[in-house]
Amino acid sequence: MKELLQPDQPIVLVDDDVDVSRAVARILTINGYNNVVAVNDSRKVLSLLHEKGASLVFLDITMPYMQGDKLLEEIVSHYPHLPVIMATATESIDMVVGCMKKGAFDYITKPLSSGRLLACISGALEVRELRRENEALRGKEQDKLPKQPDLFYDSVTDNREILNIFHYIEQIGPSAQPVLISGETGVGKELAAHAVHRASGRSGRFVAVNVAGIDDDVFADTLFGHVRGAYTGATTSREGQILKASSGTLFLDEIGDLSLKSQVKLLRLLQEKEFYPLGADIPQTSDARIIVATNRNVEEMLLAGTFRKDLYFRLNAHHVHLPPLRSRYDDLPLLVPHFVKLAATEFGKKQFSVPAELYTLLVNYSFPGNIRELKAMIFDAVSRQQGTILGLEPFARNMGLSEAKDAKGKPDAACEPHVCFGDELPSMKEVRYRLAEEALKRAGGNISIAARLIGLTRQSLSQFIRNNDIPLSPSFSEEN
Repeated sequence: MKELLQPDQPIVLVDDDVDVSRAVARILTINGYNNVVAVNDSRKVLSLLHEKGASLVFLDITMPYMQGDKLLEEIVSHYPHLPVIMATATESIDMVVGCMKKGAFDYITKPLSSGRLLACISGALEVRELRRENEALRGKEQDKLPKQPDLFYDSVTDNREILNIFHYIEQIGPSAQPVLISGETGVGKELAAHAVHRASGRSGRFVAVNVAGIDDDVFADTLFGHVRGAYTGATTSREGQILKASSGTLFLDEIGDLSLKSQVKLLRLLQEKEFYPLGADIPQTSDARIIVATNRNVEEMLLAGTFRKDLYFRLNAHHVHLPPLRSRYDDLPLLVPHFVKLAATEFGKKQFSVPAELYTLLVNYSFPGNIRELKAMIFDAVSRQQGTILGLEPFARNMGLSEAKDAKGKPDAACEPHVCFGDELPSMKEVRYRLAEEALKRAGGNISIAARLIGLTRQSLSQFIRNNDIPLSPSFSEEN
């Protein structure tokens, strides 16, 4: 019977000292890792990774031919999700920090401690396995729907992609690993975090902290608390948010705004599961599950050096990305009546009927503020409405599509044009014709909405259509 390899892909040891490689391999074998490959020539590493793959790389910094820090750059460039542990015979802080900035997962100093070595290896393999499980779950999303829809009672959707994300949240709920939630402003990242907490079955609280604009000292005090006398004015002890989230979930919003100094403090919490309240000498432990959210592009921040790669790898054990509203317009027939009902109840008004034209208007708007913006629009419209049918004018005004243009009708000079021209410029008559034709197409043949989309009055567009024999859909006429 063939021996089961552990791990399934090799642990690659890269060190020009054969004795060191043998010693490391012996420690790993004794502790159950039987898939170990040693490479004593740094020039052969990349070809080996290409041929056999790897679970992780244990890489010495000082080697002939190609230094470890240079080889690290190559490995991270070609295999960004492959954990790399650096080994160094020096205590050079600059060298260690430089390697961590280049993407190293962790480091260990020589002479090697077997306990520290095994802890590094175990942690790296755990993160690697979680990433692989993460990808496997994503690959099955199109065939999966949530089995416990009650976990998502505060989200209104029938969109297939969102339902697949709900299924994914169900799967990662019981995990103790961190979750990174990304998406534009207003897509519902905190709602997703609440759903992860509910899916976890944890008995503790859900504690939310917005870290945007918080400096390092306030961040540490907010998260970890302080003891009496920790600083001037600290007359009593204060419990940090991490303790309030014991046996529960700590949600850190706007994590992309966290300073590098504060990122180090968060990384220690994730790695060691312990922290020091300000002014305390004795560490405290935490069992809170960490969920973070950001509307920023973390990958770009990694390249710019404003977000630590080691922290990103820790946080990205599970990743939930929420799509913008403009990619799920099929949810509008559910979202609009839902928010209309909420708004009518809040303002003490009778329920309104929603005209079909409103949906045509909404799908021609990009919603930079996403669902939050849609909700605000509806609440504004309901607060102004006097009749029984929800009017279009408040929505058009919020979208910048009101028929009442200024006298000059000039666009803002700072705006980026939304028009592309070929080598040969069209005539003004052709431009007007095509613009009216496209507006009618997007408006489903509704002249009133088409006019709003291009900043004309209904009467002006109607006359232009007649004068230029622009065909209307058979189901529409100038009565629309």
